Amino acid sequence: MTPDAAGVLVGDDGLARPAWASTDPLMRDYYDTEWGLPVRDEQGLYERICLEGFQAGLSWATILRKRPAFRAAFAGFSPDAVALFTDADVERLMQDAGIVRNRLKIRAAINNAQATLALRQDGGLVDFVWQFQPASTPHPAVHADIPTQSAESVALSKALRKKGFSFVGPTTMFALMEAIGMVDTHLVGSHRRGSSGVWPAPAR
Repeated sequence: MTPDAAGVLVGDDGLARPAWASTDPLMRDYYDTEWGLPVRDEQGLYERICLEGFQAGLSWATILRKRPAFRAAFAGFSPDAVALFTDADVERLMQDAGIVRNRLKIRAAINNAQATLALRQDGGLVDFVWQFQPASTPHPAVHADIPTQSAESVALSKALRKKGFSFVGPTTMFALMEAIGMVDTHLVGSHRRGSSGVWPAPAR
């Protein structure tokens, strides 16, 4: 890895990435193929809301390594299936070493599935979340330039809470917005900058 003046690291493959995506192969693959790309399906968006909630206080690498176990434990993050989980399912999940065994976060995932179903009466989760896409996106040169929340993430957090969602604080929602391409916080020197199709690609 060689450092670049723009705040990225250039890998052996010649591609520039931020430090967090430059060493761990799992994180690098996630960065290269998934992070920052638009998510516009209900199940995919519900999953990401849940996983961002489980990530609170932990590293994203931890969640990413556990994602297959999370998907197995939560019925592939089908909102219809998870909404039917009972107290017995909560106890089952609390014994599952493959996931983050936090009772409040587990209950939030079930609660958020029920809230997702209720939102179908109001246009659906996808349209509800994406209405908070901002008019512009940050252009960070280094990691320190990236905000941890925004006016839109604060508004999204409040709106989701009013609809019954939990573990959807403003910082968590900004991380969601980054992950699903609602904002582009790829560093300007990164090979992924402008790759979402949501925001214009930089001039080369």
